[in-house]
Parts: sequence; C-alpha cells; structure tokens
Amino acid sequence: MISRTAVLVSIFVAASVSWGQAPSVFTDVTASTGIDFVQRSSPEKKYIVESMAGGVALLDFDNDGKLDIYFVNSCTVDNYTDPKCARSALYRNLGEWKFADVSDVMGVAYPGWGMGVCVGDADGDGYDDLYVTGLGSNRFYRNVAGKRFEDVTEASKLSGGGWSTGCGFADYDDDGDLDLFVSRYVKVDLSDLPEFGKGKSCQYRGIAVQCGPRGLPGSGDLLFRNNGDGTFTEVAKEAGVDDSKGYFGLGIAWFDYNNDHRIDLFVANDSNANLFYKNLGNGKFAEVGFPVGLALSEDGSEQGCMGVALADYNGDGRLDLYVTNFSEEYNALYRQEKDGNYSDTSFPSKSAPSSLPYVGWGTAFFDYDNDGWLDLLAVNGHVYPQMETANVGASAKYRQRKLFYRNLGDGTFAETTASAGPALMLSRVSRGAAFGDIDNDGDVDVVINDLDGPPMVLRNDIRTQNRWLQVMLEGSGKNRRAIGATVRITAGGHQQAQVVRSGTSYLSQDDFRLHFGLGRSADVDLIEVTWPNGTVTRRTAVAANQLLKIEQAKRP
Repeated sequence: MISRTAVLVSIFVAASVSWGQAPSVFTDVTASTGIDFVQRSSPEKKYIVESMAGGVALLDFDNDGKLDIYFVNSCTVDNYTDPKCARSALYRNLGEWKFADVSDVMGVAYPGWGMGVCVGDADGDGYDDLYVTGLGSNRFYRNVAGKRFEDVTEASKLSGGGWSTGCGFADYDDDGDLDLFVSRYVKVDLSDLPEFGKGKSCQYRGIAVQCGPRGLPGSGDLLFRNNGDGTFTEVAKEAGVDDSKGYFGLGIAWFDYNNDHRIDLFVANDSNANLFYKNLGNGKFAEVGFPVGLALSEDGSEQGCMGVALADYNGDGRLDLYVTNFSEEYNALYRQEKDGNYSDTSFPSKSAPSSLPYVGWGTAFFDYDNDGWLDLLAVNGHVYPQMETANVGASAKYRQRKLFYRNLGDGTFAETTASAGPALMLSRVSRGAAFGDIDNDGDVDVVINDLDGPPMVLRNDIRTQNRWLQVMLEGSGKNRRAIGATVRITAGGHQQAQVVRSGTSYLSQDDFRLHFGLGRSADVDLIEVTWPNGTVTRRTAVAANQLLKIEQAKRP
C-alpha cells in the first residue's frame, strides 16, 4: 500500500526547506494564455435563469494530442431575443500554455442561451462532437474532421427544448453507438417571470432575491436514442427516465455501478431527491435512488444538489459519488459498499463540515500530486448577488473561494485550500469546472468557468517525484472514446478505479484520458479495462510516466 503520509511529509518538508514555505500547487495562468473569454450576465440576477450557467469542456477537437477548451456563455432576460446575445468560445491549444480563439471559424460561437456542454463522438468518425444545453433549443455541433463544426441540431432531432442543463453521452442500449441523456431544470416563460422578491420562495434570510427553484414548476428529462443514421429519437418516457414528477435536474453521471455490463444513470436534483436509474438491459430503467442510498442526505433530507464527481476515492475498487450542494446542506460523499448500495460518509470522511457555508458547483476527484490517492476540488459561488452586501458572514457572500481536499489515504480528507495556492482562495462566482492534463506533463490541470468575469485556467505546478500513468481508450465500434468503460489498475499493492465519462462535474466535460497517480511505483502491475459491452482487456507490467493507448479487440 502506498503511504500517503510519508509522501506528503517528504513533499512539503522539502518544499519548506527549499522555498521557506510550501509552494503554490495551482497557478492561475489565464492572463498569459490568450484566453479573453468573459461570461457576462445581469449584475442583479433578478431571475433564476441568469444565475445558473455555465459549463466548460476540455476536448481535443482536432486530434493533435492537445486539449482545447470550450466555454459556454449565457444571455439575460433583457437581451435574449438577440441571436447573438451571448458568445461562447472555443480555444485551440497551441502548446506552451497559449491558446487561439477559433470560435467563429469553427462555427460554435453562438449556440444561444447556453448552460452546459458535453462531448461524444456520436457518429463514430473519430472526431468529438459538441452538445450544448441551454434555454430554448439546445445545439448539436458535428465535428467535421477537426476542421469545422456543423450545426446539425434540427437534422439530428436533438433540439430538446425547455430549460436543459446537464448532459452526457453513453451507449445505454449496447448497440454500439452513443445515446444522449439531458437533464432539465424548471419550466420558464420569459414573458411571464415571477416578480423579484415577491413571495416565500423569493426570500432568503429575510433578503429579497430571485424566485426559485422551490415554488416553480419542474421539468422532465430527455433521453435520445441514437438511430445510427445521424438522427435520434427521444425515448425518456419509454425507457423510464423521464422524471415524470418534474424534479429540478442538474448534474448527471453515467456508470455501471453493479458490474452487470449495463450502464446506469445518476441525476443530481436541486431541492428534490436525487434519481438513480438501474439499467434493466431491455431498453428500460428502474429508479432505485432510495433503496440504493443515493436519493437523500444522511438525515433523510432533500438537498440542493448541483455537481457530481465519480471515482473510487478509497481504493476498494468500487465507484463512489460526491455531490456538491447548496449552503447549509453540506456536500455529500456517497461510498459504495460491498453489497452495491451506498452510504453517506460525508462527516466520517471529514469533508462535510467545511462545505456547509458554501454553494457548490463543479467538482471532480483527481490525484493532484500523483501519490495514488484521489483528491477533491469543489468550486463555489452563491446565486444571490444581494448576499454580497448583506450581514451574513464572510463565507456566505456571493463571491466565494474554492474547497480543496487532500486525500489522506485512510478514508478521510483534509481541507487544505490555503496551502494549494492563492488562486483557490480568491472569492469568485464559479460554476462549471473541467479537469485534464492540458500541457501533457503528467499532472492534472483545472479550468473553471466563472459568472460575472473571466474564467480561471489553473496550471498544476506540484513538485514531486511521484509517478503517473494516463490511459486513453479506443473502442472498436462507433463509441470510439469508449465512454462508459471502467479502468481498474493495481500498482504497489494499491488499486484504483475510474470511468470514461461524458458530462459530470457541473454541466462540464473532463479530459477523456484517465489519469492515475502511482506514488513511487515504477510500473503498474495490472490494468483491467472493462469495456461498455462487458469484454475485458488486461495489461501487465506497464511502465509508469506515459500515455498508454489501449484498443478494444474487434468483435468476431
């Protein structure tokens, strides 16, 4: 077993000797990258539709081996009738932490009132496509050989409608191509919005604020089945994932929780019970959130759930979930037990108390220092600008700092945001967050989309001798990125598990390459890939410090 304590002591003692204090782990390099995106919204946020965006995606759209960045922007109630009311932005990675804005030439600058984004190669041509959720019609951009994106929303029948938020591609029916799930939030009529501050659901701590989501009608969710000919059919009700009660859906996660080779679906709901759909294998799902233990908090309460992180945080080979929540409701850590059910271990893990004052959004498990234990980041920001001048305490303000948790390797976390660098301590209004190795140097970087200002591009500057492995999968069929595959590794007697994900975090997209820290292990003893169709590929004695590509064997 890798010793977390020994590794951390050596890192930080050495750092204190060399620099007098622990160096910054994450450096905000946004200003020098050429990224000049700004998400602009109504300063007062009088309506809930103005306070919930937006997502960010890390993707390699031109297959040059470097992660590009797409930021989603949103409109306001005052300007939404203008087709160019908000400009989203795609930045090509030029290398050496320099980016070029290619939004217009690539055709993805104006998707409308944007909310979130997910990525998947829907037609299996080897190039990643973009799906952007929002208010009104969603947008589906087909990647044309990395040279441009083509808006094929209407032709593919993927416009959706309503107020769409989270999304994620996966092959739920095991026919070899990618289907698409879209969560939706509340029903909104922009010509008849609830009056600011009027009514019980428009007050917070005695302050007049925007109305909702409680008190507003919810909206059902959407599932689009890939027809294999460039079109999709909406089948949510038929499949049993339509959310007939109209909960307030936000973050989502596709994963096979019970190892039956059928991909299941988790939906984080704001102010309602979460939904967890077990795939029955016949094109239908059964909602099992309550019996599995993922519907409510430990005390049986509904929470204001926003973002979702998925991975094996405690090294038992089973997939756990972390869900960010509204203030005073603590972020929830659900540990999967041997029987497949989940336990709320938020307080035993010591991650809950520090989250109570904050409103959490984008999040992920990732091994920032490559010691073999997955750490955790949650980005924060309130929804009510009125909190900034209210007498409610510093941590309850509109602009809030991040929360960074170091995994101690014993089932617990230590909140060490201050020692990770001043960038994480800055008060911002954060929403989406995406994680991946932007500079291909063997550690995980972070990009955050903030309201009311520029984003944050955080370069990981950790100094350590720990080793790492990145795994890039290639499926044999149309699911070229092997979305939904689970990769388990064993190195130095320590096991880890991660899933290739479309979506998760808060309305955002992480790097498809899976990153594993190895501690001081010079190689990986075993890599086991369980592909979405249940076939298994194994590799043994794999050298550390490399990007390893594993191809799925073709079906006979």
